[in-house]
Amino acid sequence: MTRHKLLKVIYIIIGSFSLALGTIGIFLPVLPTTPFLLLTAYFYLRSSERLYHWLVNHKVFGKYIHDYIKYRSIPLKTKILALVLLWPSIIVSLYFIPLFPVKVMLVCIASTVTVYIIRLKTRVEEQNVEEAV
Repeated sequence: MTRHKLLKVIYIIIGSFSLALGTIGIFLPVLPTTPFLLLTAYFYLRSSERLYHWLVNHKVFGKYIHDYIKYRSIPLKTKILALVLLWPSIIVSLYFIPLFPVKVMLVCIASTVTVYIIRLKTRVEEQNVEEAV
């Protein structure tokens, strides 16, 4: 296998792993979805045109990537929802997990995700034409 083909395979593997983490992030607030999907898009773009087009046109994943690439921001309601789901799930996890180092790790991850979300540019959603009239 040539070096170029090997690199493409490695990129597909990394992109697929990132996609898996992004998918888990949809259901588990501790993992941020958008950064993993953007990382997936990065690796798929450099390895497989077919996988990249599948990703950006996917009925679920495509919206995350399209909105972020187009606007470089997320709506305020998305920020609020992410934080409202994140912290209660972390607090419940802290209650049930007996290991102190794991508790510290969870708080660090949640804090990092919170800072990341807050620092993202907030997009003002466009109003419908009918609402504006």
